[in-house]
Amino acid sequence: MTVANYLLTRLLQLNVTEVFQIPGDYVKHFTQALEYFEGIETIGAINELDAAYAADAYARTRGLAAVSLQYGVSTYSALNAIAGAYVERAPVVVISATPGADARNLTDMYGMLFHHSTGNLAADEEIYRHVTVGAVTLSTSEGAPEIIDALLIEALTHQRPVYIACYKEVWAEPCAAPSPEPLQARVVKSEPRQLENAVAQAWSMISAAKNPLILAGVEVLRHGLSPLLEQLIGASGILYTTTSLGKTVLDEGGDKFIGTYSDAASAGAVLDIVKASDCVITLGAIMTDDYLLLVTNKYADMVLCTTDSMRAGYFKYEGVGLKDFMQALLLKFETDKAYPLKTIAPPPPQFPEPWVSASDPRWNGQPEVITFNRFFQQLTKFWNDNNLMKDSVLTLGVSSSMYVATNIYGMAQGSFVSSAAWQIIGYETGAAAGAQLGSGKRAWTVAGDGGFMMLCQSLSTLSRNNLDAVIFVMSNGVYAIEQVYVDVNSFNDGPDAPPFDAFDVLPKWDYMALAQAFGAEGYRAETVSELNAVLAKLKTRSSKPILVEVKIPEKDLPQQMKRLGNEQFPGPIVSY
Repeated sequence: MTVANYLLTRLLQLNVTEVFQIPGDYVKHFTQALEYFEGIETIGAINELDAAYAADAYARTRGLAAVSLQYGVSTYSALNAIAGAYVERAPVVVISATPGADARNLTDMYGMLFHHSTGNLAADEEIYRHVTVGAVTLSTSEGAPEIIDALLIEALTHQRPVYIACYKEVWAEPCAAPSPEPLQARVVKSEPRQLENAVAQAWSMISAAKNPLILAGVEVLRHGLSPLLEQLIGASGILYTTTSLGKTVLDEGGDKFIGTYSDAASAGAVLDIVKASDCVITLGAIMTDDYLLLVTNKYADMVLCTTDSMRAGYFKYEGVGLKDFMQALLLKFETDKAYPLKTIAPPPPQFPEPWVSASDPRWNGQPEVITFNRFFQQLTKFWNDNNLMKDSVLTLGVSSSMYVATNIYGMAQGSFVSSAAWQIIGYETGAAAGAQLGSGKRAWTVAGDGGFMMLCQSLSTLSRNNLDAVIFVMSNGVYAIEQVYVDVNSFNDGPDAPPFDAFDVLPKWDYMALAQAFGAEGYRAETVSELNAVLAKLKTRSSKPILVEVKIPEKDLPQQMKRLGNEQFPGPIVSY
């Protein structure tokens, strides 16, 4: 048993059966151990962002992930992705190695600067402390098992990344074998009196409300609290929605789910219910500036509990855990005779809604023009007609497509993987491999052409590993989401419309040639009929990734994005 095999054994016990990897000389003892370790497959990635985005999506769909990186040049390149995993609660184990004891002695003797180093050999660990819940560099195998266990427990407890590096030689040094029992998250108990006070204040708000609403967030899913949320909804009878990042915290449907709430990008009926709510019970939600209007207008009417904080209206409480609060609230609902409420969510929009009303009205007389909304109209119809929704996982970076996609209704639990809080352009293509391997479902990715250009090499990783993920590139030649926030008027017609900013205009790519170069199947759709013909071909699974260029007008502006772009906050925050 070596230190490398100890870590790999612990990962396998936690159902990590793939490790994403970028090779390097310092980390060679770990990568060689990984190559011959039975039960875990090495997934060689093309670059660091590709590897780390894939690990992030794997963690979201499997529960834990690992990525092996070279010191310095590799860990620094992956930092953006690990920061996103930290913000959005994806427990990724970042594995690396530093110059060893021999190199450090040479540095002390001769002042030598070793390759990939800034001169501060502790810099990697110091930087990763900002985006992990634990960062350690081992200089010896002494105590390594206990340190590795402690780090993994932190990752499981907080559902966030950890970083572990060793001096180069330490990965190959012997150590004690791990126990046969898998590690488990620490049980974090609430401070009893604070919990009691928090529940009492929350209950006074909930019981006085005429239109309470549950807003569920991603922490519910990450911490395995979805069954508890389901019990809460059943016992209370209260309608519920989710944040964009928390979309698919439960299987979507039933008579209590109103649809996903994405502020101005929401479907109209969802917006109306949220506006009318006089008590928003917010559970496990990361409240980003996408929800600025909600928080500022509903602050006094919000009960907000996450793994980090708890408040009921204006009252804040320390040391109250999300699980404990949800369990205490459930007990209240089960014992109070005023519940369950008899509210029933309005039926979801009947197909082809919400897509028709949200599509850019300029193309109303041109039914063959593919718009953002018409694309999702055809994709969701294809999934439903072929019973594919339950077997699909959708990956999205921040783009116009992500906000439009939140209007999809009926997805399975854990099948919507997006960068809705950290908001990385390009995440979606790198995430495809991890989402498919982690979930066992087919990955469907919708990428902006600008985002795809950042991570197009990920297509090669998919091909190399025989993964038939589908990558749709929304080809309009412009960073549409960026231009919306720079000047939404650029999407207007006529001579008075300001031009797109030069930095938002993209180069033209030959996507079909690129697909061939990377070993993928390539298709192009310029009309709705062509798109449906391509979708029909995708019913049959293959051993190759599929790249589909979806041609849309440069100035197509989905109404979801138009509403977001027109939301202005000059001076005092505007109200609903």
